[in-house]
Amino acid sequence: MILKKNIHKIATILPYKESYTHNSASAVSLWVSEFFKNSKYKDNNFIYGNTKSRKHLTKNYKNISLNSLKYRFISTSNEYTAKLINELNKKKFQIIEVHNRPLVLFKLLDKVKSKFIMYYHNDPLSMSGSKTIKERNEILNKVDKLIFISEWIKNRFFKDLDTKLLNKTEIIYPSIEKRNKISKLNYITFVGRLNYSKGYDIYKNAILKILEEHSNWKALSIGDESRRKIYINHNQHKELGFLNHKKTLSILDKSEIAVVPSRWNEPFGRVALEATSCGCATITSNRGGLPETNNHTIRLKYNDSKTLYEEIKKLIVNKRQRKKIQNLSRKNINHIIYKNSQKIDSVRDNIIFNKLSLNTNQIKILHITNFNERFDGRLHYNTSKRLNNGFIRNGHNVLSISDRDIQHYNKSVTDLNGVKNLNKKIINNFTNFKPDLVVLGHADGVTIDTINKLKKIKNIKICQWFLDPLIKLGPDFEKNFHRIKYLDKHIDNTFLTSTPSKLNFKIDSSYFIPNPSDISFETLNNSFKKQKKDFFFAMSHGVHRGILKKGKIDNREIILKKLETLLKNVNFDFFGYKNREPIWADNFLETIKDYDMALNLSRGKPLKYYSSDRLVQIIGNGLLCFIDTKTQLDKLIPKQYAVYYENINDLAKKIIFFKNKIKKMKKKARDGQKFYNLYYNSTIVSQYLIDKTLGLKNKYKYLWENI
Repeated sequence: MILKKNIHKIATILPYKESYTHNSASAVSLWVSEFFKNSKYKDNNFIYGNTKSRKHLTKNYKNISLNSLKYRFISTSNEYTAKLINELNKKKFQIIEVHNRPLVLFKLLDKVKSKFIMYYHNDPLSMSGSKTIKERNEILNKVDKLIFISEWIKNRFFKDLDTKLLNKTEIIYPSIEKRNKISKLNYITFVGRLNYSKGYDIYKNAILKILEEHSNWKALSIGDESRRKIYINHNQHKELGFLNHKKTLSILDKSEIAVVPSRWNEPFGRVALEATSCGCATITSNRGGLPETNNHTIRLKYNDSKTLYEEIKKLIVNKRQRKKIQNLSRKNINHIIYKNSQKIDSVRDNIIFNKLSLNTNQIKILHITNFNERFDGRLHYNTSKRLNNGFIRNGHNVLSISDRDIQHYNKSVTDLNGVKNLNKKIINNFTNFKPDLVVLGHADGVTIDTINKLKKIKNIKICQWFLDPLIKLGPDFEKNFHRIKYLDKHIDNTFLTSTPSKLNFKIDSSYFIPNPSDISFETLNNSFKKQKKDFFFAMSHGVHRGILKKGKIDNREIILKKLETLLKNVNFDFFGYKNREPIWADNFLETIKDYDMALNLSRGKPLKYYSSDRLVQIIGNGLLCFIDTKTQLDKLIPKQYAVYYENINDLAKKIIFFKNKIKKMKKKARDGQKFYNLYYNSTIVSQYLIDKTLGLKNKYKYLWENI
């Protein structure tokens, strides 16, 4: 992915008073600067903070100067936020990343239009803006991603929270570059503030005893403390004071042993990470995120001077064991900067380009459509099942929800059409299953509110497929129009059996799909032998009831009435016509076993490429299919695979011709069956929905894309 230079993409917001300099950089600044240097977004990532020094850690740093007269009546922290809002609104960043300041996040959310990532470097329960359950829930719902620097911090954030939004989070550890191996000196080194919370008193009492027993060893302390109370007085101990990051690492490179006996719950424990990367045998307390730094640190069973003394002594006495721990620590560094930088950039990619991080060989699909379970198998042969079979045959993990059945069985006085129960069930299934893709098929009961809730739970793609005709002045146009437009602006793609460009209205991100055949359904082979009867047609206006709708007018009756006068010596049947009951589902398939040829004729004015699923049931089972030329389906199904007619007289003429040319009829039907089932089967069509919606490289050759 190539990004244009000088396009503002990402803004990184440092905490107020965070020093972004080489000489006084803290953990947050080191995190930001090191990942910045390794990011593919570094030319488009601007870092905002308030640092007095002009020597900053990286380029693209933008200093927010404070104490201007304009803001003299508000606090400097509020001035900082106000100036940030002004700057961010001018630049229009696609992502704003806020580090360690939930209160700043809330203010930006209200005033700046962008995508947001919140980073936690410390205990969320100790920070203003995320102490309460309400505050943390609000953060979860409003940000696009939450990043924690340790599992411990994440667990603290989710204390007493529902974990259903856990998938909006990511753990990305502080990371380092691999250090070159250099010769070690007999140094035992402490790095950190020289106070009680960092366990400096524990270190003091242990190290004084060690130094008295081992005169060839030295102890070093790196750090300071403004209200100092703990001092170590020994000629083998040296205080180095506060050192910049580079100098600190150079000391650790030379040190045999490093000690981190913190009483405080360290959010992560960067010192321990850096010590292990420098090849130190490292001893830590078992507090906070310290156990996550390296698998080969020595963790104190009891965080006291006696236990620390014993562990240091073991390392001094047993040189072989010490070297083993040092080597294992170097090899077991899980937090390498370039790897974790890729993870951060991947999160950014997903947000900016609305991508998903997933294994595309097997994705999790929530398929919500009508599977007609309440009809006891009578309506088993439907497109819903075909596409479902296709998803599974492509190796995907599918959870199916039959929306109409749920509505039917969950009606109540307070939920007359079962919609409330349906949407509740969808959210619960989504939360537990955590799909990568939601596919809707005629799912009229799914509300926009539910769609928005799903998007908040997880970054997903949503598409819908729609089979019914969308012909202006055609059957059920107004109903179908509103059905398909309802979710149009809230989902990613719509797939139609009508050509989108020929519709009288616009549907965002819409694609044509053929009605899919399925090897489990299209099992007849009528093309291989002569059947009992010649020709048939079945009107389906009785729909699922399998009975004629009284008082309904179907213009196709005009065609059938004329056609039956023209079919001399042709053994034909018309169902759903002249008081002959319609045939549907398994009854339809049972009936067509006896016929050689069939008419594909949809309701309303012919529309480019549109056909009901009767087309696939005819041609996919080996019957010779007759199609109106006005549908232009010859571009989808070439003329060598089906018979195209201009008018009723032409249709009758061609039916009679093929009745008398059995070999030609059977070959054409056989070729058509083979062609359709090869290129327009459910495996291919279902994967097309996935490829287009997720923006993947085409898995198959999709013939209909070129028509």
